[in-house]
Amino acid sequence: MESATTLNLGIVAHVDAGKTSLTERLLYEADVIDAMGSVDDGSTQTDTLALERQRGITIKSAVVSFPLEGTTVNLIDTPGHPDFIAEVERSLSVLDGAVLVVSAVEGVQAQTRVLMRTLRRLGIPVLIFVNKIDRLGARPDEVLRRIGERLHPAVIGMARVTGAGTRQTRAVPLAEDDPGFRARLAEVLAEHDDGLLAAYVEDRLGDGPADRARLRRALAEQSRQGLVHPVFFGSAVTGAGVDQLRAALPRLLPAARGDADGPLSASVFKVERGPAGERVAYVRVFSGALRTRQRLGGPGQDAGRVTAVRVFSRGGQERRDAVTAGEIGRVWGLPEVRTGDTLGKPRPGFPGAGGHFAPPTLETVVEPADPAQRHEMHAALRQLAEQDPLINLRQDDVRQEVYLSLYGEVQKEVIQQTLEREYGVAVTFRATTVICVERPAGTGEAVEWEDDDANPFLATVGLRVEPGPPGSGVRFRLGVELGSMPYAFFRATEETVRETLREGLHGWKVIDCVVTMTASGYSARQSHAHAVFDKAMSSVAGDFRYLTPLVLMDALRRAGTRVHEPVHRFRIEAPEESLGGLLPVLGRARAVVLGRGKQGAAGAVLEGDVPAAEVHGLRQALPSLTGGEGVMESVFDRYEPVAGGPGGVPARRRTDHNPLDRVAYLRVARRLVGR
Repeated sequence: MESATTLNLGIVAHVDAGKTSLTERLLYEADVIDAMGSVDDGSTQTDTLALERQRGITIKSAVVSFPLEGTTVNLIDTPGHPDFIAEVERSLSVLDGAVLVVSAVEGVQAQTRVLMRTLRRLGIPVLIFVNKIDRLGARPDEVLRRIGERLHPAVIGMARVTGAGTRQTRAVPLAEDDPGFRARLAEVLAEHDDGLLAAYVEDRLGDGPADRARLRRALAEQSRQGLVHPVFFGSAVTGAGVDQLRAALPRLLPAARGDADGPLSASVFKVERGPAGERVAYVRVFSGALRTRQRLGGPGQDAGRVTAVRVFSRGGQERRDAVTAGEIGRVWGLPEVRTGDTLGKPRPGFPGAGGHFAPPTLETVVEPADPAQRHEMHAALRQLAEQDPLINLRQDDVRQEVYLSLYGEVQKEVIQQTLEREYGVAVTFRATTVICVERPAGTGEAVEWEDDDANPFLATVGLRVEPGPPGSGVRFRLGVELGSMPYAFFRATEETVRETLREGLHGWKVIDCVVTMTASGYSARQSHAHAVFDKAMSSVAGDFRYLTPLVLMDALRRAGTRVHEPVHRFRIEAPEESLGGLLPVLGRARAVVLGRGKQGAAGAVLEGDVPAAEVHGLRQALPSLTGGEGVMESVFDRYEPVAGGPGGVPARRRTDHNPLDRVAYLRVARRLVGR
């Protein structure tokens, strides 16, 4: 018998906080597995890849289901290492709620703050679980205070920990009959409840059954809305406190909603290859249903026909005729599906599956160890890009080079091992470099008229480029009448604008700009007497695709661009006596220290900004500078203009046909368009 409700739950955390161990404990307590697996032994339910078992970290998101008090919980275990933040990115679009795991030993870390900010920005309700209260050095009370300071002030500790740092530790639940807990609960909840606020201020909240029930209802309502964040304590290894978290999941997080009879709206958050090489899509359905034999696609599109559906159930999967609103399933039969695709109508009111976290800021060139395997390497990388679009393959056909975007060195190692293990292709990487971006410095316009002798294309294109607000990406607007030429030509122009801006004046991607089409024109379809279409006399989409880069880069050259480099916010904990050697190194790395504090009796904390290009070197130098006791956390914060140093403004080699060189570009473009 199917459960009445579904909860799609994400488990997220900084690496090593214990997410996967908590997942194992939840499955064990639900009788889905007979014994708990171990991350160290590589025997967990969700870390199924050989590399995950070998490294003891989660690399790919995994889904597993278990029943809980009449609710089917689809639990998504996500990676914790910052190099695999893209996997977390894709999972966010399918969640109804999340459990953020924090270590009682390490406390609130850089990735923890990034995750919490993102979850709150998306309006995803969050429960917090402070794990490892049994470990030596556990500081549950201090960690609760840090959570309120660094994550969000509206947090409520739901238990009192006894025996912290020992195997006998316990998480004793707090209840409304506890005066201190009741006061804290009323204080936090009153922020969003005028009735409670008045009762709290007027001291009318007692400890009677009605007042307790009122507080419980308000806690459940505000937690489901993401206004407050209850904090639970426990140990995934011993099981202490996990029963309290289990009981809270259906009570404090919202069940999945959706109209099973409405139009189809679904999101693809993961793609993998089946045993026969077929694509298998992991899909969350928000509205309607995705049924076997259903054909997907719009006018002129054919995304494929669904051939099979499996829905997650009790630790496994079961074959169904459909995956319906609120459910997560695996879908076969969509040969062109990619991670991040929307099936049917976009989800109303949700910003989409991308852009929640910073893009990769590192890049490397990958080469086959055996040049004869270049084709196999390309095919394998294309398959990896299906699963992770953010690796952003760039191919330089002239130099026969392939570029990959990365979050870090661990991700590079994993890609290298994946190519060798799963595809039989050994590869090497060049040194990792930082990815900069370009922003327009001003406004520039350019136009190429169809009847101009210097224009070999049957098209008129005029474009204006101007700066856009930070974070706005690339926006394309029409400054001409939509009916002035066929829509296909406008579409070709816009698509080419976006493609061309992947490499600006200095070779970096151009962001935060507005491009307006200011002039348009074409030659209507013409035929000879025998009614054969002659593209030498009539405009085709290729005319606009090959003319647009020339016009756009001319306009961009007149506007000018500034190169911006990624900047990280860092936090370093180190012995006080090591600062004399550490601070000069930070200065040479162009770091700016914005704050300095104490960490314990003999420790210091430095916080500030540092260019991403210097982060790896700082990490390598830190152990020797601090006697092996220094700890550094860093996370992308923003882009800042690069000051032109002795080497000038950093540039990246182009991989397109270089519309900045008109003569060379036209030599290639005219041949490709056939004129």
